[in-house]
Amino acid sequence: MKYPLVLILILLWTSLWAMQADDPGLPGDDPDLPVDGGVAALLLAGAAYGLRKINQQKNTRR
Repeated sequence: MKYPLVLILILLWTSLWAMQADDPGLPGDDPDLPVDGGVAALLLAGAAYGLRKINQQKNTRR
């Protein structure tokens, strides 16, 4: 009965200690992930692929 209590106390103590750490963040005001035309192209390609699959399913049911 003593060991689970010790384990719980250790886990609580380490989690409280970890919450005190400060996140330094990134230098500058640059975004983490630049979003450009490549993302739009991937979205369009995914939409076209989805529409193609829907049309294929409709054609095979007839």
